Amino acid sequence: MNARFDFTGQQVLVTGGAQGIGRAIVEGFARAGAEVLIADLNLDGARALASALNDEGHRVSASGIDLADREAVAALLAGLPRLDVLVHNAAYFPLTPFEQIDEPLLRRTLDVNLSALFWLTQGALPLFRRQGRGNVLVTSSVTGPRVAYPGLSHYAASKAGVNGFIRSAALELAAHGVRVNGVEPGMIRTPAMDNLGDASLNARIAGSVPLGRLGEPQDIAAAMLFLASDNAAYITGQTLIVDGGATLPETLATLESNG
Repeated sequence: MNARFDFTGQQVLVTGGAQGIGRAIVEGFARAGAEVLIADLNLDGARALASALNDEGHRVSASGIDLADREAVAALLAGLPRLDVLVHNAAYFPLTPFEQIDEPLLRRTLDVNLSALFWLTQGALPLFRRQGRGNVLVTSSVTGPRVAYPGLSHYAASKAGVNGFIRSAALELAAHGVRVNGVEPGMIRTPAMDNLGDASLNARIAGSVPLGRLGEPQDIAAAMLFLASDNAAYITGQTLIVDGGATLPETLATLESNG
């Protein structure tokens, strides 16, 4: 994956980078030469990943943060001397039936998934302006912008908002040389899939994907590295769907008839 990309000398911040998709993103940028800061609520996990990558000869550090805390987000960005790529990957999405969604759950979902994106980008903007360029990348989702999943109305609403942010921020920040893009993962094989219920569903879900498998975290990381690279220098305000074709069929019956 990294042979095509070189981020030597660049500083990258990845939220939610301790496991799953975020871990693959951290590994991808680090192995492509970037200096990476992991910002995660799971500080122990972030430190363990940073230590493992540093043992390989890379440059990775870790910071504990609750992204629902606006002041903590501002302090994190204010302490950075430089930033080239901001990746907001962290997300909150406990599976919850619609009628059981209460105010604290909805508020935390929107704070972590959407509001933090505003505060992170605002905090990064002075650093980007100083350099005359920058990249904001977001892990969005097909859930919300494209499809729906029972028990994830709060998450879907936040990710639809994320896509609106990507388009609007890209338009406003282009004058500063800042590109804003996102990746919409489909079903990806990560520990977070446990939030979606019975793990025995994984095989059925994989069987419904046209490419015949669940996605891997590295599939999303590869898309992120591309969007952050100069190969994507003329791309902004866009999201790239990485779902193995899962959103292509109109119905499951259509997919089965073609199988």
